[in-house]
Amino acid sequence: MSSVRLSLDHCVIAVSDWGRSNAFYRDVLGAELIERAGGPGRHYRLGDQQLNVHGPGDAPKPVAADPVRPGNSDLCFVWPGPIAQAVEHLTGHGIEIEEGPVTRHGGQGRGTSVYFRDPDGSLLEFISYG
Repeated sequence: MSSVRLSLDHCVIAVSDWGRSNAFYRDVLGAELIERAGGPGRHYRLGDQQLNVHGPGDAPKPVAADPVRPGNSDLCFVWPGPIAQAVEHLTGHGIEIEEGPVTRHGGQGRGTSVYFRDPDGSLLEFISYG
């Protein structure tokens, strides 16, 4: 049997207000807003990964046994520079830092993280490995 090496392509988040969330993910996380066929809202593309977004007016199929709801996601994004720049970026957008900078272990090993929330209360993290 050969070894298979997988990578994450996308995950799903849910939002309660399309406009507010589109602005947050575009302006704070730098997401590219991707138009969706057959429904309201957008997907959020961040580099090679994507957040598929469920929200008001959606009827996505198929869905998980316990579908994602606004505010119940916990996601970490790699910050490309020093964590101090992430802190400056967040505070410049009026985003309150909930915790950090703190040392954490992520997909690339030991890094430094800051935690904050999206408009629905989902926990988000920036981690820097530099």
